[in-house]
Amino acid sequence: MLERAPEEAQGGASAPPSGEVALLARVQDVLASPQAVTAARGLSHFGEHSAGWFALGLLGAAVDRRRRRDWLTAAAGVVGAHAASIAVKRVVRRRRPEHESVWVLVGTPSRLSFPSSHATSTTAAAVLYSGTTGRNLVPVLVPPMLASRLVLGVHYPTDVLAGAALGGVLGALLRRKLNRHS
Repeated sequence: MLERAPEEAQGGASAPPSGEVALLARVQDVLASPQAVTAARGLSHFGEHSAGWFALGLLGAAVDRRRRRDWLTAAAGVVGAHAASIAVKRVVRRRRPEHESVWVLVGTPSRLSFPSSHATSTTAAAVLYSGTTGRNLVPVLVPPMLASRLVLGVHYPTDVLAGAALGGVLGALLRRKLNRHS
């Protein structure tokens, strides 16, 4: 477990956490072991700007020639879902968590929080690549990424849930379209 500095543990200048901040701090208290933080940082780097998921789609297209078009369309869909999350962020403009009870354990490209773009692109990738591979990847890929954003202290719980919902809807719509053309 990570420990807060003594001045943070004593309460400092901020009010005690409540609502989502309290829940986020509790998630970190329970999950933020050094190993979990290392894994979460790895997921964060992999999912940054949906680059890792896009690369996997390109790899799938290179290896699976029979379904190359589907892989490329799915990879483009992942990037599109990421772009949609950025558009929503710019409209909503919710700031990332800033409270002494929350550790921020990784850098972010912006201060905007809602929805989580990592959750959006990961869920879209899981839905789209499930359709391409014929295996349900959602329960394997989505929960670790969502948890990682909380462990790292860069999103509120509703940010990751909204991101997952957005990615799931966009992924399902594109997957349905792909299934009609197959």
